[in-house]
Amino acid sequence: MIFNVPQFIDIEDKIVGPLTAKQLGWVAAGAVLALLSYAMFDKSTFIVSALILAVVFGALAFYRPYNQPLIKFILSSIAFIIRPKMYIWRRTPEKVQRAVAKKEDNTPIITRKKFDSQKVSDISALLDHQGR
Repeated sequence: MIFNVPQFIDIEDKIVGPLTAKQLGWVAAGAVLALLSYAMFDKSTFIVSALILAVVFGALAFYRPYNQPLIKFILSSIAFIIRPKMYIWRRTPEKVQRAVAKKEDNTPIITRKKFDSQKVSDISALLDHQGR
């Protein structure tokens, strides 16, 4: 049996023209609030409130910071500010613990190897001999 596998499952469906259902909902909510402000306020106050509503609900509908909806971004920011920060202690590996223990004893952790000129020339001759 052959099955058709959907290809674009991460893209939302367009409901009305280029608008998705969420975008249409935000635009409709902004329009309803603008209509309510038209009924409640005089003309100059309505124009100011309508511009503010258009900017806010337009951003909620169309602006996507870090490729996520603006409302999710705002809620995540609020949750980050409100939630207590939890720092988790992670045990250090044994090598690091041993190095810290040696450091506390004032013993050197890393010792430098000392080479004399004879040993360097012997190693150089050995490498030159192997390279040919």
